[in-house]
Amino acid sequence: MNNINELLDQCVEMKASDIHITAGDIMRLRIHGALQVVAEIQTAEFVEQLLFDMTNEVQRELYQAQGALDFGFSCAQGRRFRVNAYRQMGKLAMAIRHLNSKFFTFEELQLPERLRDLVHMKAGLVLITGATGSGKSTTLATMLNEINTQRAVHVITVEDPIEFVYENKKALVHQRELHADVPDFAAAVRSALREDPDVIMVGEMRDLETVRAALTAAETGHLVFSTLHTSDAIGVVERLVGSFPGNEQEVARSRIGMALKAVVAQHLVPTANNNGRIPALELLMVNNAVANMIEQDRTRQIYGVMESGRADGMQTLDQALALLVKDRWVKKEVALHYVRNKLTFDKLLQGTPTTASNRSMVRG
Repeated sequence: MNNINELLDQCVEMKASDIHITAGDIMRLRIHGALQVVAEIQTAEFVEQLLFDMTNEVQRELYQAQGALDFGFSCAQGRRFRVNAYRQMGKLAMAIRHLNSKFFTFEELQLPERLRDLVHMKAGLVLITGATGSGKSTTLATMLNEINTQRAVHVITVEDPIEFVYENKKALVHQRELHADVPDFAAAVRSALREDPDVIMVGEMRDLETVRAALTAAETGHLVFSTLHTSDAIGVVERLVGSFPGNEQEVARSRIGMALKAVVAQHLVPTANNNGRIPALELLMVNNAVANMIEQDRTRQIYGVMESGRADGMQTLDQALALLVKDRWVKKEVALHYVRNKLTFDKLLQGTPTTASNRSMVRG
């Protein structure tokens, strides 16, 4: 590899989701969730040249001042990547993620039909959660693309960086990038409220001010989507409440109980044929019972509501995994690495088998 375009082409050809490059170390690609060694030791000069080729002067100055830099990059073929450059032990390292520009359907991603209902709501807060690399951005893009094709509304996104680029269809979509178009998430959301939006997408709930702004937007009649790095739906509620100072938490619980409409906690699980990964989704729909539990600080009781709330579109992670095993998408021994309660999971597997799906799996 002689330049950044050759490197990124190799990433795409090998169906890698991420590239890890460190000065003085071998290069690795993440393929189907696992890291694989693909190249020899990279010199400091080569890695520094890669960063130079992907950045402008302002970005380089930011990296030198802060020791880290997040930015988006489009290669010569038009493919987009999200890059994080950082220092470790005094050396430059980079994590580069391929942003697949193709929009998938709900069926292709094996997403529950209940998620399609969420994009047609008029107002409220919907959160997509999961660990880094769990497919949150792809799921969220699928939902926003559904809005773009089905609803005559104004959508404003605030992203760091912009990942999926939307062409205006039935909706009008304006995309704003952190540092390039707006100073921070909170300021961008407050500004968006003056721009006649119907739908607002906040790339990530990073701080208290962003949480405050998103709640205000949801409370004032807007449909707000965002993401959080938590592994379960109930943890999202506790994380939101905990972001507020102690003297504000009682009011915050009331606001969250009223504004929050759904939490989608996503995990990507290796498929039985080892040819990709499939999403296992924990779904929390905030009905009156759940809203009351949030307001009364009884969040741990929500799990029981989720277990019995299939009629309302809810499901626990163990229920989702049991369905995937029954449908032969995932092997039982693999699912056991993700389940929360093995005894509950075993009982779920003893239930009535489901009909295996014929839909294809497109996750990388």
